[in-house]
Amino acid sequence: MRVLVAPDKFRGTLTAAQAARAVAAGWRGVRPDDEVVEVPMADGGEGTLDALVEGLGGERRKARVTGPLGDPVQAEFGLAPRPNGAIAVVETARASGLLLIAEARRDPLRATTRGTGGLILAACAERPTEVIVCIGGSATNDGGAGMAQALGARLLDVGGREIGPGGAGLLDLVRIDATGIDRSVRRVRFVVASDVDNPLTGPQGASAVYGPQKGASRDDVLVLDRALAHYAAVIHRDLGIDVRSVRGSGAAGGLGAGLIAFLGARLRPGVEVVMEAVRLRERLVGAGLVITGEGKLDRQSLHGKTPEGVIRTARELEVPVALVCGRAEIRPEGVPVASLVERFGEERAMRDTRRALEDLAAELARRAGELSPQA
Repeated sequence: MRVLVAPDKFRGTLTAAQAARAVAAGWRGVRPDDEVVEVPMADGGEGTLDALVEGLGGERRKARVTGPLGDPVQAEFGLAPRPNGAIAVVETARASGLLLIAEARRDPLRATTRGTGGLILAACAERPTEVIVCIGGSATNDGGAGMAQALGARLLDVGGREIGPGGAGLLDLVRIDATGIDRSVRRVRFVVASDVDNPLTGPQGASAVYGPQKGASRDDVLVLDRALAHYAAVIHRDLGIDVRSVRGSGAAGGLGAGLIAFLGARLRPGVEVVMEAVRLRERLVGAGLVITGEGKLDRQSLHGKTPEGVIRTARELEVPVALVCGRAEIRPEGVPVASLVERFGEERAMRDTRRALEDLAAELARRAGELSPQA
C-alpha cells in the first residue's frame, strides 16, 4: 500500500518535516513493505517557506533585514526556477515574526513589517516573475505600512515627515505617496498565502482577534483598530483601493491589506498554495491512505488549515484519511484521530514528541486494515 504522510508542524516541538519523518518511521517499523511518501505541509504560517522550497525544488537565499522591533535579523527567502521565470517565496515570520521577540517585549503598537519589505526587495532583486508572500505568524499590526516604506512608498504625517513604526504610527498618517516604490517590485506578480480570512477591522478584524496574542491590552486593541480604519480610509482616498471589506485583508495584522494596496497582490488560502506546490492531488491518486495533522487539532483546523485542505482533497479522490495531533479538541466526522496527549499524557507528548509520534504511527499501522481497504 502507498501511504502519504502530510502533516503540518507540531508548534513548539516538531517542524512539519520532522513530524512527517517521525510518522513515516513509525509506520515503516510495522509495515516495511508499504511505500511511505513524506509530504511536509503548511498553510501560510511558519514553515510554509520550508514546504514550498521543497515542493518547488528551490533553494534558499539570505538577507539582513529589520526585525519587528528594529533589531537586525538574518532572514531566509526561497527561489525556485521555472520555465517561464523564477518563483520567490517570502515568509513574514522570518523577518517580522512573533517568535523573533521575547514575550515580555511584544508590542504591536511599535512592531513593524519593514523587514518583510526588505525580504521582498531582496527576492525581487533575483528577477522572479512571481513572489509568494506567506503571512502567518507575524508580531505586527501595522497594516503592512512598514513593508510599504521599505519598498519606497512614503507614508507622511501632517508635517510631511514619514510616520513612525508600528500600528500606533498609522494614527499620524495624512498622505500616501506610492510613486517611489522600487521598479524591481513593480514588474512582479504577487500572491499572498494566508491561513486566515479575517477582515481588516471590527470585532473579527486583525486587532480584536490577533492583537492580544501579540501583546496588545484591551485599550491597545481599540487604538490599533481605529488606526487600521484610518489607514484604510487614506489608502482608499490616495490609492483608489478599498481594502476594508476584502476577506483576508486583516491577516498578519493587516499586512494582507498592505500587500493588496501597494503591490496588487492576490490573496489565496495558504494550504491551497502549498498543496499545488507539493502536487498533493497528483500524489494522492491511487494512495491507500493519507495521514495528516498538526500540534493542536481544534475548530480552526477545519477552516483553511492543513488538516482541512488535506481531508477535503482526499475525500474528493476517495482516499481514506487519518489524523495525528498533539492535542485533540475536535474529532472530524468519519476521520480517525490519534492524539499524543490522550495516548501518552501531556508530559511525554511535550518532552518526547518525536518518539511518541513514532509510537503513535506504529499503532496506526497495526490498525491499517481498519483504516484502508487496500491494507
